[in-house]
Amino acid sequence: MTEQDWKRLLRQVREGLVVPVVGSELLRDEAGHNLLSLAAQRLLQGYGLQAAEPELAPFLALPRAVAQVHLMCQTDLQDLYAEAHDALEAVLSEHQYQAPVALQQLAEISDFKLWVSATPDDLLARCLRQRGALTEVVHAPKLPTNEWQDLPPDWSSRGGAHLLYLFGRARAAPLFAAHEEDVLEYAHNILTRGSQVPTAFLGALQERSLLLLGCSFPDWLGRFLLRVTNKSRLSEKTKREWLVDRPDAEQGGLTHFLRAYSRDTELFSDLEPSAFVAELHRRWKLEQAAPKPASLPNPAEPPPAAVFFVSYSRGSDQAAAQALVQTLRDLGASGPADVWFDTSTLEPGDHFAQRIFDGIAGCRYFVPLISRGAEARDEAFVFREWRRANERAEGMNRDFILPLIVDAEFQPERLSHVISRGWREHLDLGHAPGGLPNERTRQRLERLLRESRRPLV
Repeated sequence: MTEQDWKRLLRQVREGLVVPVVGSELLRDEAGHNLLSLAAQRLLQGYGLQAAEPELAPFLALPRAVAQVHLMCQTDLQDLYAEAHDALEAVLSEHQYQAPVALQQLAEISDFKLWVSATPDDLLARCLRQRGALTEVVHAPKLPTNEWQDLPPDWSSRGGAHLLYLFGRARAAPLFAAHEEDVLEYAHNILTRGSQVPTAFLGALQERSLLLLGCSFPDWLGRFLLRVTNKSRLSEKTKREWLVDRPDAEQGGLTHFLRAYSRDTELFSDLEPSAFVAELHRRWKLEQAAPKPASLPNPAEPPPAAVFFVSYSRGSDQAAAQALVQTLRDLGASGPADVWFDTSTLEPGDHFAQRIFDGIAGCRYFVPLISRGAEARDEAFVFREWRRANERAEGMNRDFILPLIVDAEFQPERLSHVISRGWREHLDLGHAPGGLPNERTRQRLERLLRESRRPLV
């Protein structure tokens, strides 16, 4: 990774916008032994078998061992859940297997609030409990209803860490993905929103960037999980992922696919996952020890039901946005309760991103300002705002997005790139030269403001 890569990642980590997905490669001890591979060996030895594919990635080692026992010894699959669980417990006990250093280092990074475990053990949970309170959410289609829970609505203010076991947690029962068909069924359960799916947790993942550490997923599963944790298709998504795996990980198909269709997924194999975590931990600790710069003033909290959210390019259209906001106030809008408007001259990219997205989720009308200045920009946070508004509009049965051209001339044909990129289908474009609406646009804004204040019948 370059210095710029590290800075970008740490900035998002610091703002709570990254969720680590902890994979099987981080379960290696100092001697290089992997917990899941050792458990697979123990299970096979109990039946006098040797691994048919000794070089398997650890993610597949235990599922393939379960399948081998099932096929060669005619053992009932239902019985093998308990035996796979016992094999894991025996390795932890007999080998005095401690949580690998990489897990301990990762758990110390307190900016991570949400976590995903792609393995059935509880080693990550043990590390997180040493840091403080921990909420464990288990995805398992057959989990008893009285044991099921999802991410609590107030998780961000509650504090502590929140851990999702994506493929269940090992127990002496079919409550974790013990073999490859289970993995398929767990994926299917998520896709169909079947039994005990943690929809709130998955929703939180869709709004944040993922740091996939040593997962070594099969090609199909990697593609599926990346797609299911994004609201839009991978070629159109507005967030980023970092995929960190061993240099020898066999992910050629996935790598080719992501480079072609998911440009914002960054692939790193120049460091072993544990070495990557060590470097991330080192850099994070240095940041924690460094003197903190004076903080910028926080914008007002977005009101949950603001009438208008004004979205604009800070590099070109702030003056027009201020003029529009003043017009709305002249029409009777009363401060932030009616108008959500971030007055910062800086791109809000990281520091206020979630607050701004909450404002978009809560407003009644989203008002993007379109101009040749915005058209000329290659990259800006405002494009993320527009895409987030588009995603919300797809589920609505009324007008929500009210684009205004703020150039002096009303020439939509000269703004074809930014309009087509921002709005998949549209619409009735208003005209507000320099932020001052023409009579038609002014009347429309006044009518919408008036209607927003009528009591619901």
